Amino acid sequence: MRVLNEIRFDNLRGDLFGGVTAAVIALPMALAFGVASGAGAEAGLYGAVLIGLFAALFGGTPTLISEPTGPMTVVFTAVIASLIAANPEQGMAMAFTVVMLAGLFQIAFGVMKLGRYVTMMPFTVISGFMSGIGIILVILQLPGLLGHAAPGGGVIGTLQALPELIGSIDPREAALAGMTLAVLFLMPARVKRILPPQLVVLVAGTLIAVYWLGDQDIRRIGEIPSGLPSLQLPVFTIDQWQTILIDALVLAMLGSVDALLTSVIAGSLTRKQIDSDKELLGQGVGNLASGLFGGLPGAGATMGTVVNIQAGGRTALSGLTRAAILAVVVIWAGALTAKIPLAVLAGIAVKVGIDIIDWSFLARVHRVSMKGALITYGVIVMTVFVDLITAVAIGLFVANVLTIRRLADVQEESVCVLPARRRQDEAPCAGLSREERSLLAQGRGRVKILYLSGPLVFGAAAAISRQSPKLEGAQAVVIDLSQVPHMGVTTAVAVESTVRDALAQGHAVYMAGVHGQPRERLEHLGLRGAMRQDRWVEDRESALKLALEQLTPR
Repeated sequence: MRVLNEIRFDNLRGDLFGGVTAAVIALPMALAFGVASGAGAEAGLYGAVLIGLFAALFGGTPTLISEPTGPMTVVFTAVIASLIAANPEQGMAMAFTVVMLAGLFQIAFGVMKLGRYVTMMPFTVISGFMSGIGIILVILQLPGLLGHAAPGGGVIGTLQALPELIGSIDPREAALAGMTLAVLFLMPARVKRILPPQLVVLVAGTLIAVYWLGDQDIRRIGEIPSGLPSLQLPVFTIDQWQTILIDALVLAMLGSVDALLTSVIAGSLTRKQIDSDKELLGQGVGNLASGLFGGLPGAGATMGTVVNIQAGGRTALSGLTRAAILAVVVIWAGALTAKIPLAVLAGIAVKVGIDIIDWSFLARVHRVSMKGALITYGVIVMTVFVDLITAVAIGLFVANVLTIRRLADVQEESVCVLPARRRQDEAPCAGLSREERSLLAQGRGRVKILYLSGPLVFGAAAAISRQSPKLEGAQAVVIDLSQVPHMGVTTAVAVESTVRDALAQGHAVYMAGVHGQPRERLEHLGLRGAMRQDRWVEDRESALKLALEQLTPR
């Protein structure tokens, strides 16, 4: 695996223009997410610079733009709130320790080559979780839209305080927020391709606040510290280590899923192969660096990535250009942010939250599957009102249980006993040749076939157990595994139990067409020693002929 990302200079103009465009979009988003998280606007900028820099250097997707994102900000906001509530003095420092640890987890995912597995989650759970995060982001910004600071207490506290906040609305800040949302939603698409709407509202809102509102008492960002960020050493307490570990794992998983899904989009747009394991390494290094210097956690950002590609970016040089431009803002232009109204940033964050909600899937999921709809909406409710971790855990559990149930039903169709009691029961076992049917008929019910097909995992074990009683009354049993390329441990144990039961009842058992992994697994379970070697035969027809020879005359 190469160390650095793909950095070339044969597309210099496109990469530089892509990086500049991505930086223009990233600036207002970083400020908005920093303020929304509670860590401060500077934390958003530090995260945008550091994650973007190191992910571009060491990642596996040349055109990916990495920065603080809406989902990561929502989770990190909850982390900050819980840790400060538990330890007011060191809570913020411990929150940045969570970011560092999340980066280390992502590096470990990449080293263990888990990239291809990270995104293997049911779409109903991913959609519900992301939509829930979008709703949380919108709700938490409602006080900012009305001209107030967040009341505390998270989603529940904000909703409870909403009547009071509406009753004491600040018309100036509400007007700024309304203007922000109007521009973000109503700006024509052809204009958006030239002027990023986030930057337009940031500049316009600041000019209005400076020249029309003047010295009026409205909430602003205030001057952020210029120069290099200070080092944040890891801080944790024995009482909070378990919370820190779980929060870091959640951030790492969310960031990995977010980044790799965006990487897939980037790869499809540029028609280039991505290295998912290397991307996890780059994301991990980026988040580790961001946490070390007091920045927000981040991941691959879809908006920045798409804009970068559309502007001509093709190598990681575009991501490095973007990081360099934002670094200039952090080091020398911090004073320029002092007059930016917080209401404008709240409006930007609300638009991000609305965009995160998976409106398209939510409108169709009930037509696709009612069970899927219940999972999706259940995950949304638990994400918003209960807990992010609980939502994902329960959503995954329910989705997997339903999948296992469906898989078991499908696998049952791949297991049957011949001759069947009714003709229609033979449908799954279609494929008997005329000669095989003739041989089976000669057995007059004293020769039976247990037929299995397809890759068999644990869902087939119960079906085998249900079919086993149909083998009673036979003198010879043929276990046909010729159409089984793979057999799970649970299914192998079920087959072994069936064979041993038949042997214990005095039946002659023949294993037909068992090769490769299924044979190796059954032999490791001890069937090689339990059966005569001449009863492991190549095909079903040969097994039937041998079985007929073993029948005792009536």
